[in-house]
Amino acid sequence: MYTNQTSQKTLFMNHLFTKTGISASKKIFLISLSACFFAIGCVQKQTPMKIVTEDPMVQNFYTSNDDNQFWFSSKKNIKTANEWLDAIESANNFGLVSDKDQIEQIRVALSGKNKTDIVIREAADQQLTGLVLNFIKELQEGSVHFDFDGVSIPRDSVYAAQLLDSKRSESASDMIARLECKDPDYVVYKQFLNDSLTSNDTLKYKTVLLAMNYRRYISINGQSEYVIANIPATEVEYFKNDKPALQMRSVAGKKKNPTPTIASYITDIVTFPFWNVPFSIASKELLPKVQADETYLERNNFEVVDAKGKVVDDYDLNWASYTEKTFPYFFRESTGPNNSLGILKFNLENPFSIYLHDTNSKGGFAKDSRFLSHGCIRLEKPVELADLLTDGKIDTTLLKTGVKDTKSKIVKLEKKVPVFIIYMPVKIDEGKVVFLNDVYGLIK
Repeated sequence: MYTNQTSQKTLFMNHLFTKTGISASKKIFLISLSACFFAIGCVQKQTPMKIVTEDPMVQNFYTSNDDNQFWFSSKKNIKTANEWLDAIESANNFGLVSDKDQIEQIRVALSGKNKTDIVIREAADQQLTGLVLNFIKELQEGSVHFDFDGVSIPRDSVYAAQLLDSKRSESASDMIARLECKDPDYVVYKQFLNDSLTSNDTLKYKTVLLAMNYRRYISINGQSEYVIANIPATEVEYFKNDKPALQMRSVAGKKKNPTPTIASYITDIVTFPFWNVPFSIASKELLPKVQADETYLERNNFEVVDAKGKVVDDYDLNWASYTEKTFPYFFRESTGPNNSLGILKFNLENPFSIYLHDTNSKGGFAKDSRFLSHGCIRLEKPVELADLLTDGKIDTTLLKTGVKDTKSKIVKLEKKVPVFIIYMPVKIDEGKVVFLNDVYGLIK
């Protein structure tokens, strides 16, 4: 039909030009120009797709693309689509997982065997977009679970924009190389995964994958200044300008009182803190000791307080009448260097009442196995960390010379600092991957 319409148009133009005396060369030019405008007028605008995906990230991607096909829109895009499928098929090289069945389904659709079935093509277009977006998402932020995560923010719109704005000349492999995590530890773990592990190394393989995901997460969510506390390593590192500036030993929770994984912020530092004993410890551990010896509280610098924090005279209490379930008070330890929290407490935002702190029991740091606490993280070098976090604005001399009942103060940080309490039973020591004891038995 298009050919017949063009022929009729040409005959009409010839007749018109003969009547008006236009030269042959001008006839050719004007006929060609007319044919171009006519052809352009016949091109129909791309019809928006029916969006069938349930993935919100993919839905938002197509909203930004006016619900048009992305991969099937041109031969060049189809070629790029096949490049992405090749990359995703080798996802295990990046410590990621690919869906072989989905990849094969999309390859069939891209081959043109179902060219007349628009429904299949549109579904495949959306299916491939979902694979690519989730691939570049996991490639950059990893897939890791924290018991509490107060740091990460949704970035799905970023990944959609990255794909939409990808350079026309950029191949899938070039885009992956540009977006992949550049963290030095991540690079070592990735190389170890590909060069040193086999499918038979199940637990080691899972451990290295976890480490890679942690490094991705921290790289994208961390700032230039942050703290990492690795539970299995019982070590804490402070980073400044993305480089280790302070390293120390730590004490983590016992197996029966495991330290939870937390991504949060250090908001303030308490100097000479009181230790408000958690009720579970007070009722289960301290109450029986007081009932056996009423001088225990005075000898160990504890006082009794009510729910409002008001001090209660313990000599007026009938200790024998209380049980674990009926004890109505709390214990609070006096401030000073002999306090269980030592002279410093680093407050974190989290629902578990977990924090980093100094300790009056320094001997724990000399032990090889340092899983001794009820869940909080004890620090070997708390004064040094406080000094770095406050840019030297904390009185370290006063901290080191403090005595019992020294007044407690709260030092607000000018900028809250991310802290990542992670469970990663592997570390890098002088460029080599070293596996650690899975104390809590979480790698399965």
